[in-house]
Amino acid sequence: MKSIFKQKQIAAFFILGVLTLIWVPAWGQENRTQFEVSGFIDWAPGEVNIEASFNLAQAGIRLPTGRFMGEEILREAHPRLLRPYLFSLVLDSNSTIRDLVNRGEVSLEELDTLSQGSGKNPPSLSADLTRMIGRYTVNIEKISAFLTRNRRAVEAPVPLIPAGAADYTGIIIIADEELPVRGRKTNVLAGPCLFPKIWDTNMNLVYDINMFENSRKEGALMVRYTVPENIFRPTPSGLEGELAALTGPYPLRILAREVFGINQTDLIITRDDALKILSTGNNRRLLREGRVVLALNEKMLKTQSE
Repeated sequence: MKSIFKQKQIAAFFILGVLTLIWVPAWGQENRTQFEVSGFIDWAPGEVNIEASFNLAQAGIRLPTGRFMGEEILREAHPRLLRPYLFSLVLDSNSTIRDLVNRGEVSLEELDTLSQGSGKNPPSLSADLTRMIGRYTVNIEKISAFLTRNRRAVEAPVPLIPAGAADYTGIIIIADEELPVRGRKTNVLAGPCLFPKIWDTNMNLVYDINMFENSRKEGALMVRYTVPENIFRPTPSGLEGELAALTGPYPLRILAREVFGINQTDLIITRDDALKILSTGNNRRLLREGRVVLALNEKMLKTQSE
């Protein structure tokens, strides 16, 4: 009996040793792995996307036993690999997410938390079985919700002399062509950001993040971005499906006149158009609920990280 018990002990230690050889390299392996990463920010659907991969042989991983270890390495590494793309997200006309981190307003740990669960599917092997590949997506709406949490909206400014204006179901501002930059002798294409400001031609503020209330079921974005083709569809509202749900069947369409801000993301509309928005309680509500769409040039809506 003692002999049998001793044999079982030896077998157990042997199995434990094999498991240790399999699992231990995964701890800290991520720091020694050379990753190849490519990605982009797509503002129309509101996504930050990356593809990350590494060479299995160079990481000391052999198939088939090492496949799970390869998946674990990517699972541990992908929040860090997403950081440069999240850093480069333009926050407003003056700053990026990187600036928030540098100022201590957002920690790296909080940023990494936003990246958790961003893999739509488990990592996969390349066709030649030499690389492990993972694809990850972080919704910009998730980032916006984090940054606007616990925010109470302030009322949009009510004009001293309101104008007669219809009640609309949404607001669409079109800025797909080069526009003059306020204060500079140049024209540019307006760019996207998380929290743009809308001004009138007298530089009165019409809309900013403080007027947006993050409480609607539809989401946590103060504006949605799209291309002009999606607001001139052969539908009753003239809009693509998701936009029609957001801005309703009778949206106010406005042409932007100028661009403003260091990052050239703020739009300037005429005073008359601003009064159409601000002169009724219903239209001011559209700002508070974020029923605002900005139609920009297509090439501005997909950006690489710096």
